[in-house]
Amino acid sequence: MNYISIQNIDSLNKWVKQALKIKKKPLKNKKLGKNKTLGMLFFNSSLRTRLSTQKAALNLGMNVIVMNFNSEGWTLEFEDGAIMNSGASEHIKEAAAVVSQYCDIIAIRAFAGLVDKEKDNAETVLMGFLKYATVPVVNMESATGHPLQSLADAITMAEHKTEHRPKVVLTWAPHPKALPQAVPNSFVEMMQLQDADFVITHPEGYELNPEITKDSKIEYDQDKAFENADFIYAKNWSNYTDYGQITNSDPNWTVTADKMKLTNNAKFMHCLPVRRNVIVTDKVIDSENSIVIEQANNRTYAAQLVLQKILENGK
Repeated sequence: MNYISIQNIDSLNKWVKQALKIKKKPLKNKKLGKNKTLGMLFFNSSLRTRLSTQKAALNLGMNVIVMNFNSEGWTLEFEDGAIMNSGASEHIKEAAAVVSQYCDIIAIRAFAGLVDKEKDNAETVLMGFLKYATVPVVNMESATGHPLQSLADAITMAEHKTEHRPKVVLTWAPHPKALPQAVPNSFVEMMQLQDADFVITHPEGYELNPEITKDSKIEYDQDKAFENADFIYAKNWSNYTDYGQITNSDPNWTVTADKMKLTNNAKFMHCLPVRRNVIVTDKVIDSENSIVIEQANNRTYAAQLVLQKILENGK
């Protein structure tokens, strides 16, 4: 069993309920991971993903090995048949096979380069390990998805569920750096598994990959999208058509207290880290309706559920 996409979940509702049970008794399955090792390989920086996944493994009694490839590992070659007479020192074939001997589960974090759309969509790093590793692989955020985050988002929303069919809004917000589409992609895919009125709002030209958004509702008027919303999820992403570019920095898309007044007393969500007073104002993120810290806490139980299922599947 691998966990590469939110699509790997057979029943989101069941998974969320199981994660909430884990949250109540996180050490219940402390013996499940005894003498098992999780290898966490980071090609990019991390805070919540690293700490929450490591804590999840420890809660299950696993040993944890962490390696930062961007500063500690050999540069890897991913192309089959490559003549390795330049930069790369080791091929993914050997690297994945070797790491598989040391670990029972391999977790990978490798962001989009935001230069070559086809290369990013091909998920070179993640798919290289999937192809050549001999143990299960977990996606800790790849070029196009962050399924651990979206599972944590689903858990958080379930804890704040409304009595009525909720309206959930994913809103683009400005950012000084070009950011990947991974988090919004997985959030969209997760919401497509929910019974909700789901709306994506962003400036015209900032559409996500249509193969992911499919028939999800898109509203270019942010104020209109916010009306009567129960959840506001803010996230920046760089342009997908003009790939990796920042073609809009309009500060009017910042989530403010006045915009939140248009909602149905909505909960504010963000995956963190967040640029205060760029993505969202202090007044909103510091308000009682901000549940960003709860989201971060639920990252542990999302990861723990995934690891638990993989361990149980391997028995």
